[in-house]
Amino acid sequence: MGSLEGKAALVTGGSRGIGAAVAARLTALGARVAVTYQNTKPDTGIAYRADSADPDAVVAAVDSAAAEFGRLDVLVNNAGVFHVGPLDEIGPDEFDHTMAVNVRAPFLAARAAARHMHDGGRIISIGSNVAVYAPFPGFALYSASKTALIGMTKGLARELGPRGITANIVNPGPTDTDMNPADGPMADTIRGLTALGRYGEAAEIAEVVVALAGDAGAYVTGASINADGGFTA
Repeated sequence: MGSLEGKAALVTGGSRGIGAAVAARLTALGARVAVTYQNTKPDTGIAYRADSADPDAVVAAVDSAAAEFGRLDVLVNNAGVFHVGPLDEIGPDEFDHTMAVNVRAPFLAARAAARHMHDGGRIISIGSNVAVYAPFPGFALYSASKTALIGMTKGLARELGPRGITANIVNPGPTDTDMNPADGPMADTIRGLTALGRYGEAAEIAEVVVALAGDAGAYVTGASINADGGFTA
Protein backbone atom coordinates (compact mmCIF):
# COMPACT_ATOMS: atom_id res chain seq x y z
CA MET A 1 0.00 0.00 0.00
CA GLY A 2 3.04 2.28 0.27
CA SER A 3 4.33 4.43 3.06
CA LEU A 4 2.27 7.30 4.42
CA GLU A 5 5.36 8.94 5.84
CA GLY A 6 4.79 12.66 6.38
CA LYS A 7 1.13 12.61 5.39
CA ALA A 8 -1.31 14.53 7.58
CA ALA A 9 -4.59 12.85 8.49
CA LEU A 10 -7.73 13.54 10.48
CA VAL A 11 -9.97 10.69 11.66
CA THR A 12 -13.35 11.70 13.06
CA GLY A 13 -14.58 9.57 15.94
CA GLY A 14 -11.06 8.25 16.31
CA SER A 15 -11.01 7.41 20.01
CA ARG A 16 -12.46 3.89 19.82
CA GLY A 17 -13.57 1.07 17.55
CA ILE A 18 -12.88 1.32 13.84
CA GLY A 19 -11.79 4.95 14.12
CA ALA A 20 -9.13 4.15 16.70
CA ALA A 21 -7.88 1.23 14.61
CA VAL A 22 -7.63 3.45 11.53
CA ALA A 23 -5.77 6.15 13.46
CA ALA A 24 -3.32 3.58 14.87
CA ARG A 25 -2.63 2.04 11.45
CA LEU A 26 -2.14 5.42 9.77
CA THR A 27 0.33 6.33 12.52
CA ALA A 28 2.18 3.03 12.13
CA LEU A 29 2.64 3.78 8.43
CA GLY A 30 4.23 7.14 9.18
CA ALA A 31 1.33 9.57 8.97
CA ARG A 32 0.77 12.39 11.43
CA VAL A 33 -2.72 11.82 12.78
CA ALA A 34 -5.31 13.86 14.64
CA VAL A 35 -8.68 12.55 15.78
CA THR A 36 -11.96 13.96 16.98
CA TYR A 37 -13.83 12.56 19.94
CA GLN A 38 -16.98 13.38 21.86
CA ASN A 39 -16.78 11.62 25.22
CA THR A 40 -13.66 9.46 25.44
CA LYS A 41 -10.40 11.34 24.88
CA PRO A 42 -7.56 9.19 23.55
CA ASP A 43 -4.55 8.75 25.80
CA THR A 44 -2.06 9.93 23.20
CA GLY A 45 -1.87 12.03 20.06
CA ILE A 46 -3.64 15.13 18.86
CA ALA A 47 -7.34 15.08 19.69
CA TYR A 48 -10.10 17.64 19.29
CA ARG A 49 -13.33 17.41 21.21
CA ALA A 50 -16.07 17.86 18.64
CA ASP A 51 -19.70 16.83 18.63
CA SER A 52 -20.40 15.81 15.04
CA ALA A 53 -23.97 17.06 15.45
CA ASP A 54 -22.51 20.58 15.72
CA PRO A 55 -21.63 21.83 12.23
CA ASP A 56 -19.29 24.52 13.52
CA ALA A 57 -17.35 22.00 15.61
CA VAL A 58 -16.88 19.71 12.62
CA VAL A 59 -15.42 22.43 10.44
CA ALA A 60 -13.28 23.79 13.28
CA ALA A 61 -11.72 20.35 13.83
CA VAL A 62 -10.75 20.07 10.17
CA ASP A 63 -9.29 23.56 10.11
CA SER A 64 -7.44 22.95 13.39
CA ALA A 65 -5.84 19.77 12.08
CA ALA A 66 -4.76 21.50 8.88
CA ALA A 67 -3.28 24.38 10.89
CA GLU A 68 -1.51 21.98 13.27
CA PHE A 69 0.11 20.03 10.46
CA GLY A 70 0.44 22.83 7.91
CA ARG A 71 -1.44 20.64 5.45
CA LEU A 72 -4.13 17.95 5.24
CA ASP A 73 -3.78 14.89 3.04
CA VAL A 74 -6.29 12.39 4.41
CA LEU A 75 -9.75 12.77 5.92
CA VAL A 76 -11.49 9.71 7.33
CA ASN A 77 -15.16 10.34 8.10
CA ASN A 78 -15.76 7.72 10.76
CA ALA A 79 -17.90 9.30 13.48
CA GLY A 80 -21.48 8.09 13.45
CA VAL A 81 -24.58 7.33 15.47
CA PHE A 82 -26.72 4.21 15.42
CA HIS A 83 -30.43 4.87 15.89
CA VAL A 84 -32.43 1.74 15.05
CA GLY A 85 -35.90 0.60 15.97
CA PRO A 86 -39.49 0.29 14.75
CA LEU A 87 -40.79 3.14 12.62
CA ASP A 88 -43.21 4.31 15.26
CA GLU A 89 -40.33 4.65 17.73
CA ILE A 90 -38.08 6.66 15.40
CA GLY A 91 -39.29 10.23 15.38
CA PRO A 92 -38.15 13.62 14.09
CA ASP A 93 -35.50 14.03 16.80
CA GLU A 94 -33.82 10.72 15.96
CA PHE A 95 -34.06 11.50 12.27
CA ASP A 96 -32.48 14.94 12.63
CA HIS A 97 -29.69 13.69 14.89
CA THR A 98 -28.86 10.75 12.64
CA MET A 99 -28.72 12.86 9.51
CA ALA A 100 -26.73 15.58 11.26
CA VAL A 101 -24.03 13.19 12.43
CA ASN A 102 -24.01 10.55 9.69
CA VAL A 103 -24.56 12.77 6.63
CA ARG A 104 -24.19 16.48 7.30
CA ALA A 105 -20.99 16.14 9.32
CA PRO A 106 -19.15 14.06 6.67
CA PHE A 107 -20.30 16.50 3.99
CA LEU A 108 -19.11 19.55 5.90
CA ALA A 109 -15.86 17.85 6.88
CA ALA A 110 -15.17 16.90 3.26
CA ARG A 111 -16.03 20.41 2.12
CA ALA A 112 -13.66 21.93 4.68
CA ALA A 113 -10.90 19.38 4.01
CA ALA A 114 -11.02 19.98 0.27
CA ARG A 115 -9.96 23.58 0.88
CA HIS A 116 -6.73 22.31 2.43
CA MET A 117 -6.00 19.37 0.12
CA HIS A 118 -3.85 19.21 -2.98
CA ASP A 119 -3.11 16.55 -5.59
CA GLY A 120 -3.05 13.19 -3.84
CA GLY A 121 -5.64 14.12 -1.21
CA ARG A 122 -7.87 11.33 0.09
CA ILE A 123 -11.39 11.50 1.52
CA ILE A 124 -12.59 8.18 2.90
CA SER A 125 -15.95 7.70 4.59
CA ILE A 126 -17.04 4.78 6.74
CA GLY A 127 -20.43 3.53 5.60
CA SER A 128 -22.20 0.29 6.48
CA ASN A 129 -23.15 -3.02 4.96
CA VAL A 130 -26.80 -2.20 5.70
CA ALA A 131 -26.62 0.53 3.07
CA VAL A 132 -26.43 -2.36 0.61
CA TYR A 133 -28.51 -5.02 2.34
CA ALA A 134 -30.75 -4.53 5.38
CA PRO A 135 -31.68 -7.99 6.68
CA PHE A 136 -33.59 -6.91 9.78
CA PRO A 137 -36.51 -4.55 10.42
CA GLY A 138 -35.70 -1.33 12.24
CA PHE A 139 -32.86 -0.15 10.02
CA ALA A 140 -34.75 2.29 7.77
CA LEU A 141 -33.22 5.45 9.21
CA TYR A 142 -29.69 4.18 9.74
CA SER A 143 -29.60 2.53 6.30
CA ALA A 144 -30.85 5.74 4.71
CA SER A 145 -28.08 7.76 6.32
CA LYS A 146 -25.35 5.39 5.18
CA THR A 147 -26.80 5.09 1.68
CA ALA A 148 -26.65 8.88 1.45
CA LEU A 149 -22.89 8.65 2.03
CA ILE A 150 -22.53 6.47 -1.07
CA GLY A 151 -24.16 9.13 -3.21
CA MET A 152 -22.11 11.87 -1.56
CA THR A 153 -18.92 9.94 -2.26
CA LYS A 154 -19.69 9.61 -5.95
CA GLY A 155 -20.43 13.32 -6.19
CA LEU A 156 -17.21 14.23 -4.37
CA ALA A 157 -15.21 11.97 -6.67
CA ARG A 158 -16.50 13.79 -9.75
CA GLU A 159 -16.06 17.25 -8.28
CA LEU A 160 -12.62 16.76 -6.75
CA GLY A 161 -11.15 14.38 -9.32
CA PRO A 162 -9.79 17.17 -11.54
CA ARG A 163 -7.73 18.32 -8.55
CA GLY A 164 -6.26 14.85 -8.01
CA ILE A 165 -8.30 14.24 -4.82
CA THR A 166 -10.02 10.87 -4.45
CA ALA A 167 -13.20 10.05 -2.52
CA ASN A 168 -14.24 6.55 -1.53
CA ILE A 169 -16.45 4.79 1.00
CA VAL A 170 -15.79 1.59 2.93
CA ASN A 171 -18.85 -0.36 4.10
CA PRO A 172 -17.92 -2.57 7.06
CA GLY A 173 -19.95 -5.62 7.87
CA PRO A 174 -20.47 -6.84 11.44
CA THR A 175 -17.35 -5.72 13.25
CA ASP A 176 -16.44 -6.56 16.83
CA THR A 177 -16.69 -3.19 18.60
CA ASP A 178 -18.47 -1.98 21.70
CA MET A 179 -21.34 -0.85 19.43
CA ASN A 180 -21.78 -4.33 17.95
CA PRO A 181 -19.88 -6.87 20.06
CA ALA A 182 -19.19 -10.34 18.71
CA ASP A 183 -20.76 -11.77 21.88
CA GLY A 184 -23.92 -9.67 21.67
CA PRO A 185 -27.47 -11.08 21.89
CA MET A 186 -27.88 -11.46 18.10
CA ALA A 187 -24.25 -12.32 17.34
CA ASP A 188 -24.87 -15.90 16.23
CA THR A 189 -27.59 -14.82 13.81
CA ILE A 190 -25.42 -12.02 12.43
CA ARG A 191 -22.42 -14.31 11.98
CA GLY A 192 -24.63 -16.68 10.02
CA LEU A 193 -25.38 -13.93 7.49
CA THR A 194 -21.72 -13.59 6.51
CA ALA A 195 -19.98 -15.87 4.02
CA LEU A 196 -16.99 -16.21 6.37
CA GLY A 197 -19.13 -17.04 9.37
CA ARG A 198 -17.53 -14.53 11.71
CA TYR A 199 -17.35 -10.93 12.81
CA GLY A 200 -14.62 -8.73 11.42
CA GLU A 201 -11.98 -7.03 13.51
CA ALA A 202 -11.59 -3.26 13.57
CA ALA A 203 -7.98 -3.71 12.43
CA GLU A 204 -9.19 -5.54 9.30
CA ILE A 205 -11.40 -2.60 8.33
CA ALA A 206 -8.50 -0.26 9.03
CA GLU A 207 -6.34 -2.11 6.51
CA VAL A 208 -8.83 -1.37 3.75
CA VAL A 209 -9.02 2.28 4.75
CA VAL A 210 -5.26 2.82 4.84
CA ALA A 211 -4.86 1.06 1.50
CA LEU A 212 -7.16 3.69 -0.01
CA ALA A 213 -5.18 6.39 1.79
CA GLY A 214 -1.89 5.19 0.32
CA ASP A 215 -0.48 4.39 -3.10
CA ALA A 216 -2.94 1.52 -3.60
CA GLY A 217 -5.75 4.06 -3.72
CA ALA A 218 -4.23 6.38 -6.30
CA TYR A 219 -6.54 5.27 -9.12
CA VAL A 220 -9.57 4.38 -7.02
CA THR A 221 -12.26 7.02 -6.61
CA GLY A 222 -16.02 7.07 -6.34
CA ALA A 223 -15.86 3.46 -5.14
CA SER A 224 -18.09 1.81 -2.56
CA ILE A 225 -16.08 -1.06 -1.09
CA ASN A 226 -17.78 -3.75 1.02
CA ALA A 227 -15.48 -5.06 3.75
CA ASP A 228 -18.14 -7.28 5.24
CA GLY A 229 -17.04 -10.91 5.24
CA GLY A 230 -19.42 -11.64 2.39
CA PHE A 231 -22.51 -10.25 4.18
CA THR A 232 -23.67 -8.66 0.91
CA ALA A 233 -22.42 -11.43 -1.39
